[in-house]
Amino acid sequence: MRYAGVAVAVAGVLVAAGAISYSVAGDNGSDVPSAKSADAGFARDMAVHHQQAVEMSYIVRDRTKDEEVRRLAYDIAQTQANQRGMLIGWLDLWGLPKVSSDEPMTWMGMAGMASGEDGALMPGMATDAEMKKLGTLNGRQAEIFYLQLMTDHHRGGVHMAEGCADKCAVGVEKRLAQGMVEAQRSEIQLMADLLKSRGAAPRS
Repeated sequence: MRYAGVAVAVAGVLVAAGAISYSVAGDNGSDVPSAKSADAGFARDMAVHHQQAVEMSYIVRDRTKDEEVRRLAYDIAQTQANQRGMLIGWLDLWGLPKVSSDEPMTWMGMAGMASGEDGALMPGMATDAEMKKLGTLNGRQAEIFYLQLMTDHHRGGVHMAEGCADKCAVGVEKRLAQGMVEAQRSEIQLMADLLKSRGAAPRS
């Protein structure tokens, strides 16, 4: 089953994450990342990015009866909600603020990559208008629009996670980021297949 590979990849990320919250504070000895570090920036930005994916996934679960799309949406929501909890937990553990006056993705040297208009704070994020539209669609239309939005969302998420895998200093956070890259790439391929079976394609 084509979905099984994605499920295994997601499970691998979550299993690996089991020890992360416990060990992250001591991963680099007694060092704690600074508020301006890539570690803190990624945790803050990806927590926001993930929250929209969770919201989007729960919207589509109420708009379609298709079991494959509903299962994918549920797994994305659960995985990203769990990861978001870890990211916010690390910020608490490090004693760092959950918000910053810096623009999103400043930690990557890519401030201003997204316009920030209408809720699209980072690359791949849906606008408020797109989220509202998703909530008005049903059945096949909702499935296609969700898969297109989530494909864009994952592409932006992969870009950010690759940035952390390269720039973050906390080893367990780097490994979680790399796990995100692998799992979301698998889901992007799955979503391309689901779109094709519905006579549609990613938006770009």
